[in-house]
Amino acid sequence: MELRNYPVQRGPEGGPYACPCCGYVTLAERGGFEICQVCFWEDDGQDDPDADAVLGGPNGSMSLTGARRNFVQIGACELRFVQNVRPPRPEEIPPPPHERSS
Repeated sequence: MELRNYPVQRGPEGGPYACPCCGYVTLAERGGFEICQVCFWEDDGQDDPDADAVLGGPNGSMSLTGARRNFVQIGACELRFVQNVRPPRPEEIPPPPHERSS
């Protein structure tokens, strides 16, 4: 599995959104504390500009960068959540960068 670095993208109707951790399009809104079912990251609004910061809150002592690294290695944002995640559905796979609209 490779580290995915996708910017947050809106779907055609204003949602769904890509998870900032795994990059799959699983969130109904950004920053709404929704838990991604693919990686189990709780979206508290943290994104690329502060990805290395540990903000506490719902993700505890995990930075977004650390969670992304864990997702690549173990398939979840933290080891304790491996049993909670599921594979992405076909509609959750984001289009390649050259096919995205801005």
